[in-house]
Amino acid sequence: MRAHLARVDAVLVQALIAAALSFAHLHDVAVAAGQDGWKAWAYPVSVDLLLVAAWRRLRSGNGKAAAWCWFVIALAASLGANVATAGLLDLGNVPAWLRILVAGWPAIAFLGGTLLAHSAPKPEPETEVIEDQVDEPETAPEQLSTETSPRPTPVPVPSALVDHARKVAAEHHARTGAPIDTPTLRARLGVPAPMAEAIAAHL
Repeated sequence: MRAHLARVDAVLVQALIAAALSFAHLHDVAVAAGQDGWKAWAYPVSVDLLLVAAWRRLRSGNGKAAAWCWFVIALAASLGANVATAGLLDLGNVPAWLRILVAGWPAIAFLGGTLLAHSAPKPEPETEVIEDQVDEPETAPEQLSTETSPRPTPVPVPSALVDHARKVAAEHHARTGAPIDTPTLRARLGVPAPMAEAIAAHL
């Protein structure tokens, strides 16, 4: 458990460091492009939020094409800021195309975040339940002749059980005034239904 927590803590610390560095690089590029004050801090927030929105849509399984598109755009903005602040770009003399890109980023981030957060996901196809269809016989069992229908195998009944059943039937008749039926006989004797029917035939 401690080893697992140590691995999780190490991953979290690494993620926090990477996020902080990327956040600072985006801020520096925004400042160099003429966005100062709170506006410079809002740029990295918008990039990170767009990444999170795209990642959540990817995990939901709906609209993966759009999610991947906006995820790549946000990742390119983050990686571009990291590369630009690594000495490959003169932050004191920012080119015009970068100023235009930074100025247009809020609209891009707003569009991407809105589409990812509020677009209706495609409905999942309903699972069709296929019921097994049993072909009904053309002739009902009652219409089959006795010559073609198989005869049931007689259930052997011990004579002692028949004698006991007669006592139970006599007791039932004396108590209720009616002959005992097969379900009651089966319940009193505790025997299966076929054997109860066979015993009732002997009574």
